[in-house]
Amino acid sequence: ALADKLDALVGFFGIGQMPTGDKDPFGLRRAALGVLRILMEAPLPLDLAALIADAVASFPPGVLTAEVDAPLFDFMLERLRNLLRDAGHAPAAVDAVLALRPTRIDLVVPKLEAVAAFQQLPEAQALAAANKRIVNILRKAGGEFAEPEVALLAEDAEKALFHAIVDVAPLARSHFQNEAYTDALRVLAGLRAAVDRFFDEVMVMAEEPLVRQNRLALLNQLAGLMNQVADISRLSA
Repeated sequence: ALADKLDALVGFFGIGQMPTGDKDPFGLRRAALGVLRILMEAPLPLDLAALIADAVASFPPGVLTAEVDAPLFDFMLERLRNLLRDAGHAPAAVDAVLALRPTRIDLVVPKLEAVAAFQQLPEAQALAAANKRIVNILRKAGGEFAEPEVALLAEDAEKALFHAIVDVAPLARSHFQNEAYTDALRVLAGLRAAVDRFFDEVMVMAEEPLVRQNRLALLNQLAGLMNQVADISRLSA
């Protein structure tokens, strides 16, 4: 059933016959929902992006004349967004999880449940607001960031945040790898005090270029650790 539905979706997308508006003469929305339900319910570690790529590769050369992989994946995510909201999941949590464009659809609901549990923690809103601030700072700064260097940490607050991240990162990553997302987010909630102190006492955009870049690298490291289950910044009120 999964192969049949993916074959139809890839075939029609590959000849430019995507649904438009209310028109869906080939039932592609229904096929997409069927794929998503199978992936959510089957106890198999299947990757949607890889499945789409495999389906594309099964067509003879020259048959598919339009790009398929990205447009079809986007189409599937939108169907998933609607499916999850209709199932009663909070829109903000759905948006936060799907913002990371997950390809393991079977893990989406466990991630949503972890986000819902995280939102009940007293630290949640402050960390979501801090993440939003971090995202904005990193976006404005642009560029790529290396790992932060201990020797360039000047203020006590940034040293405290660095060491707090070092302390919790191994346990958080272990929980992520074991798909224990609620436990991972609960561990990361413990960073709130260090994060609050950092923003109270440290000027991120320091005049000294190396210090400024190192502080941006520290925030980038924090964002990378915090946002493995969902884009936490999207939970900010």
